[in-house]
Amino acid sequence: MDVNNTTPRNGKPGPVGKHTGIRHLFAAASYSLGGAKRLIGEAAFRHELIAFAIAMVAFAVADATLFQYVAMAILFLLMMAFEAINTAIEEIVDRVSPEISEMGKNAKDLGSFACLCLILANAAYAFYVVFLAGFMN
Repeated sequence: MDVNNTTPRNGKPGPVGKHTGIRHLFAAASYSLGGAKRLIGEAAFRHELIAFAIAMVAFAVADATLFQYVAMAILFLLMMAFEAINTAIEEIVDRVSPEISEMGKNAKDLGSFACLCLILANAAYAFYVVFLAGFMN
């Protein structure tokens, strides 16, 4: 086996054992928690968490409706998902192409742009709820 115990000495990886039933559910939850732990290590994600907390306080002050809270939570979950995918893209590019390349830069920039789009959507919706919704009703 190699250092990470992933490849036998003969160079041929063995079959990966798949869990089924309840074991699969627990394994999947474990992988998701691992991803969440990795994502919390990203400064951008921590900033997004802080912004979400501030938005929730502002929603409370603005007396937002349950629907508005739910919509904001869904937008935030989408942002978390995009941030996770962006982080995965960055990790893969850094692993596969540690040297600086135009293709790697483009992949990272596109992932970053996707996150920016969701950040702007979250900010626009929060602005609408906190500052405009009360005036329009």
